Amino acid sequence: MDVVTDERYSRLAAEHLPGDLVERWTALLRPCARLRPAEAGEQIVAVLGGSPELPVTAPWPEWPGYGPLSFVASVRCAALPRYGLAQEFPQDGSLLFFYFDGQVDEDAFVSVDDPESWAGAQVVYVPENAPVLPTDTPPVLEAFPRVELTADTAQSAPDLWLPQARRALLGDARHWPHPRDTPAELKPFVRAFGRLRTRIDHQIGGHAVPVQGPVEYELANATLGGMQAWGDRPLDQEAERWVLLAQFGTDSDAKMTWGEEGALYWLIRSEDLAAHRFDEARLIVQV
Repeated sequence: MDVVTDERYSRLAAEHLPGDLVERWTALLRPCARLRPAEAGEQIVAVLGGSPELPVTAPWPEWPGYGPLSFVASVRCAALPRYGLAQEFPQDGSLLFFYFDGQVDEDAFVSVDDPESWAGAQVVYVPENAPVLPTDTPPVLEAFPRVELTADTAQSAPDLWLPQARRALLGDARHWPHPRDTPAELKPFVRAFGRLRTRIDHQIGGHAVPVQGPVEYELANATLGGMQAWGDRPLDQEAERWVLLAQFGTDSDAKMTWGEEGALYWLIRSEDLAAHRFDEARLIVQV
């Protein structure tokens, strides 16, 4: 049986929210698998950097016209704590994450607003028992150092600007008010929430922890062509369709630096996750 090792968000609600809002807020919390460096004897569930094991017939992922992608991480799906994952998440096999990080061409970058750049971030699903081989990094790239990770099951909470959080705490309001106009009963909670979300961990599933603004809105805005304002119903509906597949923060051990202290976020729609259509996953980079 999986054990939730971190219940910080439900404790936060109990300490800072009025009684009638506690249940509405905690209903939004999702378990996630939070990744951390594995200690001796702990199960390895994911690896940052190193050399990936690709299917024997699969080429190294590349962005056509630009070059090969850097290998970011591999995740063993069956080794993850199931309680921390959505029902649609694969129960076996491996997920490999690749990203065009500028080593080959520092002027080319992946943007969710530019469909022609989407090939610069790829997720490869390797089915269980598929023949694989360790694959050397292309010589034009420098591989990230290998870092082995284990996982703990923890709580995750939606960014307060997301529609479901806004509805739970503010009712029918279309957007959060200016800080000085925030209802007095919510101010202690909002301040405590901000202090709590200062570290961007490596994470599988759950709610994303953004560096700057909710990644779901950023993706929804791009999907809808940038024509909607925050709080507009179409934008809210689109934002709620996307779920976090994985996030990987800056990591000194793996020598992964996304901006100064940024992170990579792969999101996917629930129906694509269930169908293992990982080519439909989209990357948001926040720095």
